[in-house]
Amino acid sequence: MDKESSTGEKLRILPPPGNGQQIYEIDPTLRDFKYHLEYRYSLYRRIRSDIDEHKGGMDVFSRGYEKFGFVRSAEGITYREWAPGADSAALVGDFNNWDPNADHMSKNDLGIWEIFLPNNADGSPPIPHGSRVKVRMGTPSGTKDSIPAWIKYSVQTPGDIPYNGIYYDPPEEEKYVFKHPQPKRPKSLRIYETHVGMSSPEPKINTYANFRDEVLPRIKRLGYNAVQIMAIQEHSYYGSFGYHVTNFFAPSSRFGSPEDLKSLIDRAHELGLVVLMDVVHSHASNNTLDGLNGFDGTDTHYFHGGSRGHHWMWDSRVFNYGNKEVIRFLLSNARWWLEEYKFDGFRFDGATSMM
Repeated sequence: MDKESSTGEKLRILPPPGNGQQIYEIDPTLRDFKYHLEYRYSLYRRIRSDIDEHKGGMDVFSRGYEKFGFVRSAEGITYREWAPGADSAALVGDFNNWDPNADHMSKNDLGIWEIFLPNNADGSPPIPHGSRVKVRMGTPSGTKDSIPAWIKYSVQTPGDIPYNGIYYDPPEEEKYVFKHPQPKRPKSLRIYETHVGMSSPEPKINTYANFRDEVLPRIKRLGYNAVQIMAIQEHSYYGSFGYHVTNFFAPSSRFGSPEDLKSLIDRAHELGLVVLMDVVHSHASNNTLDGLNGFDGTDTHYFHGGSRGHHWMWDSRVFNYGNKEVIRFLLSNARWWLEEYKFDGFRFDGATSMM
C-alpha cells in the first residue's frame, strides 16, 4: 500500500509484523525449538518497533542510500558517512587535488560525518563524474584513506593494488533507461547459475555486454526461466569468486560499467528471464584499504569485535546484525539492487552463518 508524503512523494507502507505463530503451522517440527525461536522473534519485534517509531519506518529506513554516501541536489553534493570511531574526517580526491585540509567534515552525536559541497560557479557539480574520491580519517589507529562505504562504483587502476572509489553520476544522456517490464514470478523456477566473468569460452574475463548478447539467448534457448548471477558486488580479490565483498553498493567493474549491467538485466527481462542476485551479507572482506574492515579505525564498526567478528573458515569479517546502522546499511543495500538495477530477487549466500 502506498500513500503520499507532505511533499507529494509516494511512500510505501509496509505491513506490521505478525505474531510469529504461523511458522509452526508450516513446519510443526519447529515446535521443539519454540522457546529459542520466540526469543529471536522478540528481538526482531523490538528492533522493528524502534525502526517504525524512531527511524521513520521501514520504507525510509531501507533507503539509506538517499541519505548516506554522495547525494546530489540542485545546489551541490552532500556526503555523509557513519564512522563513530573516527576523530576527524575530510573528503579528498581528484576534485581537490587530494588536499586533506580543503574539505573537512563535521560530526554529529550519532557518529555521522557530513559535508556539503556547493556547485561550481558555472553550475557544474563540485565533483566531476568519474573522478576518484576517498575519505581521510584520523582514527585511534592512525590516519587512513578509505573508499566511502556507500560508494556506487570503484575501479582498480592499472598498476595499483587497492581499488579507488569513483564518484559515479553520469549525465542524463549517458544513463541507461530500462525499456522492458520485469517478468511475472513464474510458478516454478528453473534457475541457471552463472558468473559473468567466467562465462566466456575464451581464456579471458567476460563482460556484461558479451554476456547480454551471447550468453542470455543461450540460457533462454535451454529452457531456463531464471538466471542467478554471482559476483556482482565489487570484490578486489577475484579468486574469492565474488564472496569477499569490498564495496557493497558497487557492481564489479571488471565486467563493465553500471550502465552495462542495467542493459544486461533489461535484456534478460525482454527474454522473459527472472534475474536473481547472489548477494553476500553473511560476511565481508578483511581488506582495510578498499573494504569496510577497520573503516573508522576500530575493530567494532560494522562488525563484531574480537574472535566473534572474524569468520575462521572464510578468513573474513562478520557483521554485527544487532547494530541498527549495520541493519540500515544491509537493508538499504538489498533495496538498492532491487530499485536501481531491477533485480527480481536474491539468493543469500551463507544464510546459516547469518543466523
